[in-house]
Amino acid sequence: MLGYISRKVDERALPSQNFAIVEENLQNSLSRRVKNGLPLGAFLLVVLIGLPLALFYDLRSISASFLQSQSRALDHVISSIRDYYANTIVASVQQNPHDVRVRVHFEGHPGAIPIPATFSLALGSVISRGQDNVRYRFISNLPFRGRPSHRLDGFERAALVALAAHPSEIATRSSWHGFTTEVRYATPIVMTASCVACHNADPNSPKRDWKVGEVGGLQELILTQPLAMNLVSFKYIVLYILVVLILGALIYRQQTRQAKAIDRANADLSTANEALLGLSSNISRYISPQIYESIFSGKTGTELHTQRKKLTIFFSDIKDFTATSERLAPEELTAILNEYFDEMSAIALQYGGTIDKFVGDAMLVFFGDPESMGVDNDAAACVRMALAMQQRLAELSVRWRNRGIERPFRARMGINTGFVNVGNFGSSVRMDYTIIGAEVNLAARLETIAEPGSIVVSYETYALVREIVAAHPLAPLTVKGIPREIVPYVVDGPLEESGGRRQVFSEHGAGIDLYLDIEALDAAGQVRARAILLEAAEALAPPHDQAP
Repeated sequence: MLGYISRKVDERALPSQNFAIVEENLQNSLSRRVKNGLPLGAFLLVVLIGLPLALFYDLRSISASFLQSQSRALDHVISSIRDYYANTIVASVQQNPHDVRVRVHFEGHPGAIPIPATFSLALGSVISRGQDNVRYRFISNLPFRGRPSHRLDGFERAALVALAAHPSEIATRSSWHGFTTEVRYATPIVMTASCVACHNADPNSPKRDWKVGEVGGLQELILTQPLAMNLVSFKYIVLYILVVLILGALIYRQQTRQAKAIDRANADLSTANEALLGLSSNISRYISPQIYESIFSGKTGTELHTQRKKLTIFFSDIKDFTATSERLAPEELTAILNEYFDEMSAIALQYGGTIDKFVGDAMLVFFGDPESMGVDNDAAACVRMALAMQQRLAELSVRWRNRGIERPFRARMGINTGFVNVGNFGSSVRMDYTIIGAEVNLAARLETIAEPGSIVVSYETYALVREIVAAHPLAPLTVKGIPREIVPYVVDGPLEESGGRRQVFSEHGAGIDLYLDIEALDAAGQVRARAILLEAAEALAPPHDQAP
């Protein structure tokens, strides 16, 4: 994905055009994901709709097949009985119509017709002949003499016992033999009055005391059906399963490919995110954090647009920077200057300042945009920042002097509060978020008249911060572009909560590094500082012989 996007992005294109191309590529990728999801939706539709339809057609097919099978079986039974009756019984009667008698053994006796038991025994072989799925058996537990005894299996023996005890019931059993289903259906043969009269009068009957209602045997239907026939009955379900399996295999194959593609895309996106995070981090070093956050959160656009705001502007530069740079090696100068800007930037961000730019050894910071705490609080934060910078620079001077720097940096600072134009300035291909106006020039001018290590503010700023710092005025001055006369004020130091001036002594130069904040010292620290200062004062006193 990253390689694809990278190829699509023209290095010479504008940033907005590059982002548009990336957005278009991501939309196309999303569209492909949606299209790839259509087969899965179709598969689910087939699964949900196909199963009820397959069941419906299979049930309809099973009903039709069952009725057709039963119709064929009944047709064969009826036809067999009709043919047997016509070819055997009717033919026997026609041979001797004047001497018709009922006999147990009627075959070979013209004019004889069989008793019901004999007729039923003959039907067993007639019905079972010619079809494998239907068999009929007529079983008597006391057959006539001259007839072979019936060979009974376990089901038939149990059925005879059960039906003899309960003539009103039936006996059934379902079993499976390999791929064949078998159903056995047995009902009792109950002796009627004609049956009792025949059996009790016939000399071949093994029992001569039959009574009406007794069970003389059973008749059994044995139905079988191969499993293949059952499977064929479910042809629509089988077809449905095959279709689902094929579609499922295709969908699984496609989903596997898509999952791999998504994994590759995620890996590419992860790489792209890491690259973008690194790029974003690098970009953030070139613009103020507040501007960076405002742009990336969408609060500030990239169009050329400005607005008028009342801001507090801070300018600082290093006194005699050119002379100092000539005495230092380029590598050492770069290291010290970067250290200076790093420390000052941290303080600016701590107090909420927006770092505009670094110009050589100069630094421009403003308060009140893109976020403002209020004009009063913006001015107070700016002055507090300047005091903190001077204090930190005094600490850095000691460190640099210990590293062999003869003349460490000393900064001049100027602060002004007024209306300026703030926003995007430049062209469509290169712009800066900065401030312009006469009030900006005034802040720069105030910085030029400040002494090294001091802070000069305009009256507009001093009026907003007079409750937190002490200051004294300088001679009025005029600035090009500002019609009024400007009265600068030199900040003497911060005020305590009681309103008294906080005593801070600071002096740095060849042979001296002094920064003394009386309020920051505890009792022991004050005693130690007094002893050191007295010792220093005594050492600085002229000899007695040179005293005036």
